[in-house]
Amino acid sequence: MSKEQSDNLENPEEHYEEMEITVDPKQSPIRIDKFLLTKLKDVSRSKIQTAIGIGAVLVDDKQIKSNFKIQPGNHIKLHIPRNPLINTEVLPEDIPLNIHYEDEHILIINKQSGLVMHPGIGNYSGTVVNALAFYYQQKDLPILPGNLNDRPGLVHRIDKDTTGLIVVAKTDLAMESLSKQFFHHTIKRKYRALIWSSFDEQEGTVEEFIGRNPKNRTQVIVFPDGDMGKHSITHWKVLEDLYYVSLIECELETGRTHQIRAHMKYLGHPLFSDAKYGGDKIIKGTVFSKYKSFVENCFKVMPRQALHAYSLGFEHPATKEQVYFEADLPEDFQNCLDKWRTYVESRKEKV
Repeated sequence: MSKEQSDNLENPEEHYEEMEITVDPKQSPIRIDKFLLTKLKDVSRSKIQTAIGIGAVLVDDKQIKSNFKIQPGNHIKLHIPRNPLINTEVLPEDIPLNIHYEDEHILIINKQSGLVMHPGIGNYSGTVVNALAFYYQQKDLPILPGNLNDRPGLVHRIDKDTTGLIVVAKTDLAMESLSKQFFHHTIKRKYRALIWSSFDEQEGTVEEFIGRNPKNRTQVIVFPDGDMGKHSITHWKVLEDLYYVSLIECELETGRTHQIRAHMKYLGHPLFSDAKYGGDKIIKGTVFSKYKSFVENCFKVMPRQALHAYSLGFEHPATKEQVYFEADLPEDFQNCLDKWRTYVESRKEKV
């Protein structure tokens, strides 16, 4: 598998797959967790109970508990955790992690560019999960049941070359609480992005269905008719207009795969230096060779998509207080941004 195919997802919702089951008329009453255990292949009872605990299992459109007994004719809707990508034990690796915050229940990581979130085909080592396994081992922290061979403590992800904040659950309480908050879209996530061109308005919302591109499975595209993909919402506002590019803030209401990258591409404003979505070419600007050299130099300074998970806000699993974290732009993003600011100032001086 190529580097592009192994590109990670930024989407907590993609940890789940949607299913619907109608209970047979002859089915005798039985606990729903036991019933689902017989219907779902290679899914543990603990994962089923976790899904029930976060409200991801509905019976006749109502939330239930694990001891709920199904009846003939019940209609079950569920978002069940996907199976692990690999079935081998994750090896602890001494990979430096930028710990932004830590307490008894949660760990906030400011992820660097180039670090894949978890092992998968083509990336069996050198991931955040390998680093966490080592960190947990050194700190004598528990690895959650059902996650040992998969992604210990992870409740969401960001792309390999996207930087920024990730929250990791250190306890069962934190895992259940954070998973529930992500599932119900109550966690506040804001990104900083540098996009090509500028908007006519200062803020707006993209509400479109997005899904895998049938012609290129490594890409996500918008389906304007809503006939394919999943409903997705991104709120954006302009922070700084730099003539040929703009610094924007994006707040996710949903968290689909490559959501910001696909939405900005759809609006005609691909992320700067985003090779997967066409942002690694000059989209707007002059034809002069000096300008071309300037942009190519910016690409060298930031050879990845200009996207940074800037902030996270959520209810703390233990204290129930609202907590909020911010992470400054990484060096490559900041340097690229400063170059554009200098360029714009030089244009003003010449006018």
